[in-house]
Parts: sequence; structure tokens; C-alpha cells
Amino acid sequence: MVTALGRSWPGAAELDVRLRDDGPEGGALVQALAYPDLVGQAEIGDTVLLNTSALALGLGTGGYALVVALPDRLPPDVHGPGHLVKARYLPLQATVLGVDEPDSPHHEALRDADGLAGMPVVVADLHSSLPAVLAGLLHDRPATTVAYVETDGGALPLAFSRTVSGLRDAGWLAGTVTVGQAFGGDLEAVTVHNGLLAAQRVLRADVAVVTQGPGNLGTGTRWGFSGVAVGEVVNAVGVLGGRPIAALRLSQADTRDRHVGVSHHSLTGYGRVALVSADVPVPELAGEFGVLVRRQVEELAGRHRLVTVDCAGLLDALAACPVPLSTMGRGLAQDAPAFLAAAAAGRHAATLLGRGRPEPGPGGSVA
Repeated sequence: MVTALGRSWPGAAELDVRLRDDGPEGGALVQALAYPDLVGQAEIGDTVLLNTSALALGLGTGGYALVVALPDRLPPDVHGPGHLVKARYLPLQATVLGVDEPDSPHHEALRDADGLAGMPVVVADLHSSLPAVLAGLLHDRPATTVAYVETDGGALPLAFSRTVSGLRDAGWLAGTVTVGQAFGGDLEAVTVHNGLLAAQRVLRADVAVVTQGPGNLGTGTRWGFSGVAVGEVVNAVGVLGGRPIAALRLSQADTRDRHVGVSHHSLTGYGRVALVSADVPVPELAGEFGVLVRRQVEELAGRHRLVTVDCAGLLDALAACPVPLSTMGRGLAQDAPAFLAAAAAGRHAATLLGRGRPEPGPGGSVA
């Protein structure tokens, strides 16, 4: 039973729920998350049907019980004009209006769209990189129009992300696009390709940032990680004639050797999966850690353009971010390089706006 209503933001609401006494955690009070557009608006006293698997697994990002239904008060049936089904064949599948389907007001603008004309697209494997990328970009070029494209490697409902909600409130994002099985963005798209075209043609973005939703999936192996898909996003940007910018995943504080310095996931996604040359911004970091990063990233130089980025002012920009910075449970004070790498990618995107597209050969460096 719902005992209290907690925080809410567009598309999501927190609830305190008392479990039934006959359950394995009989009578326990848990925090639950509801998506009102899918299950209706919960009220105090409502009986709710919960999925508690995230609680049982002790997940950090997704540690809510999730509301499956309000069995005593079902939401009204809603039949909109859309024909795209997201989270397909799940009980809570969502039917949405695709940005480029015939019933969309944007169909004509996108029907023959086939290229990005050099638009910078920053690609990162973790959702936590998004605010840091924006901090670096907007610090150097405050008037930039930025769109966020969410892939389906993490949370499928965009509403799960309090980060996106906070960035929207702060005016740091002009709009959002959800692609693949992800849903809930300002615009809905089938693939990364038409999601990027929508970001440019409909949201009028100068720059797009692409990450998976919160709560990545990994198995501790080279290939068993949802963020490996960054390589496929780089390919999509290249095919469409955009300018892919591959944000590195760095850490100075991770206790796992495979993530110290440049994460093996960056080396795999960009070095093995990406077949198109991208700009790889490398933040200038002092000391032995900086030497380690420069040595590790050379593995990518045969295919990509390594770009050295001055980090002056970026720590202050990150500290002024309107939403909390946290990656794998660590904040800016605990693991600054993780956020500096993403901010450096944003700074590099800013340098590309308003100038021609430099075309050094694979493995070259650009200043």
C-alpha cells in the first residue's frame, strides 16, 4: 500500500510503499518508482503491484521497486496517432508517435533527410558523462543548442533519468530523442540514424550527445557490456556525414584494473567496433596518471584522430553543473578525470562549431 508520495519529475514519481505482511520481507517499507503515463497517478492508500527485482539484486542505479499496476484503479486507455511500439511485447509496452512516420508533423522535414552536414556528435558509453560533456561545451560556447539522444542500452524510459530532467530545467538541453526500445523523449525514433537526423532537423541542434540511459549492463568481460555500442553510434554518425567525437571513459579511482586510466570498454568500443574515424579528445592531465592515459590511448591512434585538450577552467565548469555529478558511485572530488574526459569532449565539440572540418589522416593529431 502507498503510504507517502515522494519526489516527482516529468514522467516519474517516487512512492513509499508498505509491503504485505505475508511476503518474504513482510511489512517492510520500500521506495518505489511509478511511471504515471504507463500505470496512472498513484495516491496515498492505493494498492500497487510491484516488481522488486532491483531491490533483491541490490542495484545502485535502479534500486527502486517498480510499480507494475494500480490494480484497483487502472489508467484510461489512451490511443494516440503513433504506430511505434517501444519496449515491445512487454506488458507495459508503449505506443508512441515516431518523429518521421506519416502522421508526424515532422514527416516532410525528415522524409528525404540523409545527412548531418558535419554536425558534431559526442558519443559516450555512460549516462553519467552527459552533464560533464555539456559543462565543457557550454562553458566555452554558452549559446549552443544541444540535443540528447538516448539509446536503449540502459533504462528504457527516459523519465528514469533525474539528470535529464535537471538539465532540461537548467536550460542546458534543447530537447531529447529516444531511439531503439527507449521511449519518453520529446521525439521518438526507430534508430540512432533517424534520431540524429531528428535532433538536427527538428530540434535544430548544433551538437548532439548520445549515451545509453542510466543503469548500464555489464558482465566484467570485454564484449559483455552494453556500452560497447558506442562504436556502432560512431559508425552511424560517420555514415550520415556527421563529425563523431568519441568521449573517453577514464578513471583514477576505480579499483578494477581494467578501468584504471582509459577503460578497456573505450578501447574496445572505439578501437574494435567503430569502423569510422572519430575525433578522440584526450584531456591534458598532469603526473603519472596523465602519462598512463597518453600511453593507453595510443592504441586508438591507428584509426582515430587524437586531439589533445587543455583542461583549464573545466574543473570550475564541472563544479557549477546544475545536476549532481556521479559515476559508478563516485563524484567529482573522488574521480575528477572521469568527468574531465567528458568535459574535454564537450570542449572539443565547441571548437568545431563555426569553422570548417579539418581532415587529418587516420592517426593524426589536430590541435
